[in-house]
Amino acid sequence: MPDSTADASFPVTERNRVRRSPKRGSYDKEAAYAVLDAAPLCHVGYVIDGAPYVTPTIHWRVGNRIYWHGSSASRFLRASEDRPVCLTVSLMDGYVLARSAFNHSVNYRSVMAFGTAHLIEDADEAADALRHFTDGLFPGRWDSLRPMTAQELKATSVLWMEIEDAAVKVRAAPPGDGDESDVPVWAGVIPMQTTLGAAQPAPELPANCELPAPLADLIASGRLR
Repeated sequence: MPDSTADASFPVTERNRVRRSPKRGSYDKEAAYAVLDAAPLCHVGYVIDGAPYVTPTIHWRVGNRIYWHGSSASRFLRASEDRPVCLTVSLMDGYVLARSAFNHSVNYRSVMAFGTAHLIEDADEAADALRHFTDGLFPGRWDSLRPMTAQELKATSVLWMEIEDAAVKVRAAPPGDGDESDVPVWAGVIPMQTTLGAAQPAPELPANCELPAPLADLIASGRLR
């Protein structure tokens, strides 16, 4: 699998150059990978017949390559093959409350990644990618599951793109109106985070089928990925 991680940063191009608040931007690969790996959901944008579309999906990364999947019946997935795409992720880390409405903001981490979508045609390669995806979310779970049927695999499209260029933007700061500290209004940050909750067994699950220890540990850790 090709991997262009030899350089520490992505090239700066016209499509990934951070123009708004450039001090918050970065092209560092490890910084981009960290946000991509932390985000549980991405949005993939592309143009079909002159119209823009953005679809949400779960993604996973292997080196400098991002994968996503969906139904083989999806016209969006079929039409996006071999086309340029923009894949984005965003994480909100807090509301930033200032002394004026104008200076309110949010703390966040985000990535825009650009590349060309490719469909995995080989069934074994697609199955390996889905195994990596499942075990990446829930370590060791793939081998405990009922094997995927040929029909299920046929009904699932797996796409990937090599990240050609990308940009990271991060805001992690207090309100930007410290010079107005004499205004008698509360200002500060209200942190925000997404966590895993208590597991809810399926209604038909036998009483003696306990939550596997790795899943219980995952929930206890609060880790999303």
